Amino acid sequence: MSSSHTPTLGSTLRQWWRDGLARDGFWQTVRNLANHFWDFLRESTPAQRRQRYGDADYDWDYRVDTTSATVNWHDRLLGEFHSAYQPTEPSFFREMMAVMASLEIDLRSFTFIDVGSGKGRVLLMAADYPFRRVLGVELLPDLHRVAQANIRAYKNDSQRCFRVEAVAADAREFLFPIEPIVLYLFNPLPEAALIEMLSNLERSLGENPRTVYVLYHNPLLEHVLSSRAAFHKIRGTHQYSLFRSRAQVGGSMPTLNQGTGSRRWAKFAG
Repeated sequence: MSSSHTPTLGSTLRQWWRDGLARDGFWQTVRNLANHFWDFLRESTPAQRRQRYGDADYDWDYRVDTTSATVNWHDRLLGEFHSAYQPTEPSFFREMMAVMASLEIDLRSFTFIDVGSGKGRVLLMAADYPFRRVLGVELLPDLHRVAQANIRAYKNDSQRCFRVEAVAADAREFLFPIEPIVLYLFNPLPEAALIEMLSNLERSLGENPRTVYVLYHNPLLEHVLSSRAAFHKIRGTHQYSLFRSRAQVGGSMPTLNQGTGSRRWAKFAG
């Protein structure tokens, strides 16, 4: 990963401040900044760190390191302004995958992609299903290196996918593979960055039509996906939402006219 893709505290704060001013105005942005630093300080106490070890049972079972308790202060502070690292609970991941199974799709033709893959727990859990391959995308170099070590260390008799990979990249610039995708999101991006990533995915779908499912855990920004004409919601509870790319009609797919929100039909390239 080039240095231009490696976030620093200075560049992160400057971008966050610009986005906040544009969205919320000066005083609300100041209040939001104070709240972020207060949350960081509160989560840095010894008691809170001990509490974060409550997610470590998975690590004991498989001799890996995916707990949030061992994330260093620098990456935790960056996470306050990008997206804080929080591993997915195994039991709830199994519940979401049971919903995917109810769709009776052939996972062997799908690539599973976790955007904001952190230390890679979801990649390891997804490897227990017969995906074509499993791919993680992570911005922070230290978390990415831990994920790579976890992939090498993971041993499980129930593993069914052995093409597991983690890449260090900015999700806003990630080139989605030209194959059917199950895209997993656990609030990995601020709203502006999520919009940018989804716009890139929609362009990719326009150039290379294929089926994409978006499995969104704790969907705080569900309205962003709901506003995209290329996707529609097919399942969901307050804990997750499942979206599917819309069926293509006559070589076209729906997109939104910027500024009007009206639907138009854009011809696929080629």
